[in-house]
Amino acid sequence: MLIGEVARRSGVSARMLRHYESLGLVRPSGRTGSGYREYSGEDIRRIFHVESLRSLGLSLREIGRALDDPGFTPSALVDDLVRRTRERIAAETELLTRLRRIDAAEPAGWEDVLRSVALLQALGSKSPDTRQRAALSSAGEVPAPVEALVEAVLCETEPNVAGALRWALARSGDDGTALLAEGLDSPVAAVRERAVRSLAEMPGDEAGARLRDALTHPDVAVRRCAALALGARGAADAVPTLIDMIVEGRNDTDAADALSTLASDPAAADRIATGLVDRLTHDDTEAPARLWLTQALADIPGATASHALVRLSHDEDRAVALTAAYLLRLRDAR
Repeated sequence: MLIGEVARRSGVSARMLRHYESLGLVRPSGRTGSGYREYSGEDIRRIFHVESLRSLGLSLREIGRALDDPGFTPSALVDDLVRRTRERIAAETELLTRLRRIDAAEPAGWEDVLRSVALLQALGSKSPDTRQRAALSSAGEVPAPVEALVEAVLCETEPNVAGALRWALARSGDDGTALLAEGLDSPVAAVRERAVRSLAEMPGDEAGARLRDALTHPDVAVRRCAALALGARGAADAVPTLIDMIVEGRNDTDAADALSTLASDPAAADRIATGLVDRLTHDDTEAPARLWLTQALADIPGATASHALVRLSHDEDRAVALTAAYLLRLRDAR
């Protein structure tokens, strides 16, 4: 079969076939009387072998070794191809992510594109100062894509940089709320904590709804952070978790402050006081927790809290009784 016919049937151009011949990959077995290359059936099978190996990403030099070295073992080369392919896919995926984020920023011109590229590169810098400046500048004329800010804040370990990223996210609108909520499902505890802390600083009803959902999260650290944030927002849903925090002695001062904020509403004050007293009377509530619960009644206004303190001033636990009596004197002096 002459070279033109081989090219038509194999899909390999005549020029590439000559190149294969120059490299010694595929040599036509014969020549016609006129000197034209003539390929045998075995030559054509070798051409298809070469093309098959090329489709796997092998170089022509590697293909020559694979076809001509009887002792060649493919496993090491295939492993190397797997590694290179994964690296290429990772690089292409990173490029695609960057392009999507630039597109999401809706650049008006190439200057905007270049500024977005510079901002994304700065957010991924190894320098904390550079990342912090990028976060603070992201609220400028060309804001950072929200997806990039969320990814950055969920990975950030430097407190100052994390604070700047949360600030930037809080000014980016509601778009980041759902993405942050996805971070609550991370298998990494630190990522879950960063996600709920960022949600706590996000404004709006959607963030509040996500924080309410987080009150039933299996991670106790997520529940506590969500409760403190909701308490600051005046959400009564947080009261049971805040009382649990006082009993457990975890962020109990912050929890008591949040309950005090919620108690500015008279109806809420009575419910909070009732909740605190109920926990005080539980048989399984230990002495330290009873004292903390008594102290939490200090800033809860209303008759329910006052009556509870009167009863507690006669409690069998001397520390509880003395604390309640002291708090009553403070209330009478107001």
